[in-house]
Amino acid sequence: MSDILTPALGESVSEATIAKWTKKPGDAVKKNELLVELETDKVTLEVFSETDGTLSEILKAEGETVNKGDVLGRIGGASAAVAAPASVEAPKVEATKPASHAPMPSAASALDNAGISAAAIVGTGRDARVTKSDALAAIAATQAAPLPAPSSAPRATEAREERVRMNRLRQTIARRLKDAQNTAAMLTTFNEVDMSGVMAARSKYKDIFEKKHGTKLGFMSFFVKACVTALKDIPAVNAEIDGTDIIYKNYYDIAVAVGTDKGLVVPVLRDCDVLSLAGIEKGIAALGAKARDGALAIEDMQGGTFTISNGGVYGSLMSTPILNSPQSGILGMHKIQDRVMVENGQMVVRPMMYLALSYDHRIVDGKEAVTFLVRVKECLENPERMLLDI
Repeated sequence: MSDILTPALGESVSEATIAKWTKKPGDAVKKNELLVELETDKVTLEVFSETDGTLSEILKAEGETVNKGDVLGRIGGASAAVAAPASVEAPKVEATKPASHAPMPSAASALDNAGISAAAIVGTGRDARVTKSDALAAIAATQAAPLPAPSSAPRATEAREERVRMNRLRQTIARRLKDAQNTAAMLTTFNEVDMSGVMAARSKYKDIFEKKHGTKLGFMSFFVKACVTALKDIPAVNAEIDGTDIIYKNYYDIAVAVGTDKGLVVPVLRDCDVLSLAGIEKGIAALGAKARDGALAIEDMQGGTFTISNGGVYGSLMSTPILNSPQSGILGMHKIQDRVMVENGQMVVRPMMYLALSYDHRIVDGKEAVTFLVRVKECLENPERMLLDI
């Protein structure tokens, strides 16, 4: 008999929730087969079997809270323990893939509430699993069907509200955002940038860039480079407060906000000051893919010095982003929209974007915040400045 143990959850993570068991007591278990999914406040961890045998008992049911080292269940017919999750340092082995259409826990909950079978949905997640976005699309398609003709029958008496417990990630997002509001003297300043220069550069070199580097040339790499330039000029925006001390960071680890089925995550791209545009694009693409697949490790989201959030991909024209504590600054990107501008007394149409910098006024003065945004604007409107470091 071997114990299935809760693995190491990562730095600063003390507990997890049992999201889903993939086996029932009495089921045969093969080596490297997925047994249980654990949900922490940052990532989803998968626990695999390290031996063949039979799942003899489950000691921690779905929804229960567990700590490192807790016994989750037991496997009979073998003596080996259970491997750590794929996101923790562990030997890389080829796990048995879950059955096609098997829904993620959040997707299963949404489908159950809507009365839709997961078997009828083609999953787009890793190993063809049904993600929450797949579930929501199926629900939306069902709801879009023609409604029956109105009748004079009495209104149905089923519940008109639904109470759903927030998952750990959503609870953490809520707590951290509110803590940021309660702790920092948060203020937002705005500017606007003419994106003509960046758009022209992308249009001219995107094909050559992709052919040489194997990745697309997006806007984010230009913004990361511009922010690094501005952070070097205004170091307070790259600093944090620790008690009565100010910690100035001489490195530039930029966190990039990514929306996922479970909520907003903010993975960190390291040492952006030494990365090329191609290196930044590849790094962001890799982090985005890991976020969508639920494969981000805890270390992927720790230690950022500054954050960039792109609400423009959802159509946002302007926003006041909330700080990612303990950082002192966050840049909000927005939708690019053609607007009439006046240049040299003439009205011209330019692709404009509003920029927002939220900052901690305890450490960043208004002059510094405005100067930071102006520096970002200058770099984006004249991309060659970043190449010349001027």
